[in-house]
Amino acid sequence: MIRIANGQGFWGDSIDAPLNLIEYGQVDYLTLDYLAEVTLSIMQRQKLKNPNFGYASDFVHLVERCSSQLIKNNIKIITNAGGANPDSCRDKLLDIVNGNIKIGVIKGDDIVDKVHSINANGVSFENLDTGEPFESIKDKICSANVYIDSFSIARALRKEAQIVLAGRVSDPGLALGPMIHEFNWNSDNFNKLAAGTLAGHITECGAQCTGGNYTDWSNVPNMGNIGYPIIDIDESGKFCIVKPEGTGGLINKYTISEQILYEMGNPKKYISPDVCVDFTSFKLNDLGGDCVQVDGVRGFEATDTYKVSVSYFDGYKASGQLTISGPNAKPKAKLAADVIWDRLKLAGCTYDDTLTEYLGLSSCHGSINDEPENMNEIVLRLSVKDSNKEKVNRFGKEIAPLITSGPPGVTGFAGGRPKAQEIISYWPTLIPKELVKTEVDVK
Repeated sequence: MIRIANGQGFWGDSIDAPLNLIEYGQVDYLTLDYLAEVTLSIMQRQKLKNPNFGYASDFVHLVERCSSQLIKNNIKIITNAGGANPDSCRDKLLDIVNGNIKIGVIKGDDIVDKVHSINANGVSFENLDTGEPFESIKDKICSANVYIDSFSIARALRKEAQIVLAGRVSDPGLALGPMIHEFNWNSDNFNKLAAGTLAGHITECGAQCTGGNYTDWSNVPNMGNIGYPIIDIDESGKFCIVKPEGTGGLINKYTISEQILYEMGNPKKYISPDVCVDFTSFKLNDLGGDCVQVDGVRGFEATDTYKVSVSYFDGYKASGQLTISGPNAKPKAKLAADVIWDRLKLAGCTYDDTLTEYLGLSSCHGSINDEPENMNEIVLRLSVKDSNKEKVNRFGKEIAPLITSGPPGVTGFAGGRPKAQEIISYWPTLIPKELVKTEVDVK
């Protein structure tokens, strides 16, 4: 039996959750997921500005705080915090750990410098969701990273790495890698790999499976001290999801079921780099006491392609908001929006896309809810998107004037004029596995 916890669901998640798991979770492994779909594009831009940057700096600060406990308890960390620059991340960490911890780096996921030559040699890189041709974005690419398999993580652990730094691996793979290493699972142990993948999928978003973002939220106790998830798994692939004793949150078959549905796709064929999982095959057994057991997971052979996360430059955006107070907040807010759009039109500014939102009235659910007539206040938020940066900046100059040249009761303007920001969009695609080679280096 091994115990694997996850203390991060994204870059920006709780900075204390990993420390609590290290101190109170009695874990063998700690996984930390820092990468959302476009995070690597941000890291690539950081690296272009400074070749020593391009990784999740939060992770370095975490290791500064917990390195002595990692050494004392021999807890291993598996993370994608390396981002676009795992070597530089490791250099920072080596300065902290003083030679007391071996750190492995996995390379091979970053294909941004190869993507055009691979495309020229016959890989279409068409959009996996829309079927759009790669040619429409090929000159605007910011990053391109392959979701590599979990066996690379196991290789790093076999080389005695206590911290494994990767760039883009599959989210469940952060947990599956240690299982492959500990239990000597082979690439054809489909049911076991499927069980490990499911376990990693359940825990990959951190507290989202322990009562966070849960439909029955009002019955989740002590959310202020919510416990992050832990996998207890044996060689057979049977596992339980638990959390540290004494923490808040809730684990039952419903919190687990909601997380299982996250980013599922075809429930009979959940595709990961290592295996395809049948999400209709297993049983959830609620054992009580914040413990759910999962058994009977079936899997089958993985596909012959890896998913690639490509990001590309997609123009500029800006957003500004004002608070409209009552009485008559609703009609005043609608007039205020019309005034701003009319003034921009008179200035010769039209945009590729615009958005008008009335926060507190209809911004989340649109017209499906009845709009109350008497509102005490509404936050008006206006946004634009365009390929022309100057036009987007011109939009930002029309927000503040409304305070004295629009309807009464307008407030809440702060922070200066909205400025144009680059839009980085996401392009999912596929690459044949034989074109991707990974390397593992441990120091």
